[in-house]
Amino acid sequence: MESQKRLIAINDISGFGKCSLTVALPVISAAGVETVCMPTAVLSTHTGGFKGFTYRDLTEDMPKMAEHWKTIDINPAAIYSGFLGSFDQIDIVKNFVDDFKTENTLFIADPCMADHGKMYSVFDESFAKAMASLCAKADIILPNITEACFMVGEEVIEGVQTEEYIENLLNKLLSMGAKNVILTGVCFEEGKLGAACMGQDKVPHYYFENRLEGVYHGTGDVFASSFCGAILNNLSLHEAMAIAVRYVCNCIARTQTMDRPIKYGVDFERGIPFYIKELGLI
Repeated sequence: MESQKRLIAINDISGFGKCSLTVALPVISAAGVETVCMPTAVLSTHTGGFKGFTYRDLTEDMPKMAEHWKTIDINPAAIYSGFLGSFDQIDIVKNFVDDFKTENTLFIADPCMADHGKMYSVFDESFAKAMASLCAKADIILPNITEACFMVGEEVIEGVQTEEYIENLLNKLLSMGAKNVILTGVCFEEGKLGAACMGQDKVPHYYFENRLEGVYHGTGDVFASSFCGAILNNLSLHEAMAIAVRYVCNCIARTQTMDRPIKYGVDFERGIPFYIKELGLI
């Protein structure tokens, strides 16, 4: 039997509200991948819609964890970075990738910093430049439209877009240094929403589903985590992207039938059998 693959997830932990590591750990593990975590911060809740949350920064602990891991045979098949709360954390992850990435290790970067045409309130546009320098080291990056535009200096268009606009973004993102790009929030016609990908062959691929109304916290983490699990199950870039889109839609559709505030996150847990079946594992 093939040995189990291991992924290191670098992200925060929000105790309540489904996002970041509380999504990555179960979803990527469900794909049969051992999921090791390096927490960047611990929060009582996520920051979208909750007030009075606690926040403990773990920046000082991250290099110490890395130094300890150098003494053991950690040998990751992939490193996946998500929300990073400061310039210091970006530098720490760069050093981590330099220390732990081998020719057989994928570095997958999700530049969590912006959405809906705006940087998150804790960041400014200089942070986008720093995040772009991290993405330049990646094998695969997973920006949304807003994050992509801030990194390459283009106008954000969130409504119906043209193929020319999307392919320009894809090419500019590749020119930063990343080997492959998955771009989310792509829309070529009303009522359809999906993603685009492009690798070194510069051939774009697209996948769309029916648009589901509403803004749901944590869906970016569900997408990134399910993509990571799929790509480590030897699926192609396009296949892994399509599975991630379908799984996110599956989670949102089920959540829409539930009577609960959307800030609590999507019901990804009861969609895990759907996801495993999509991967061909059952």
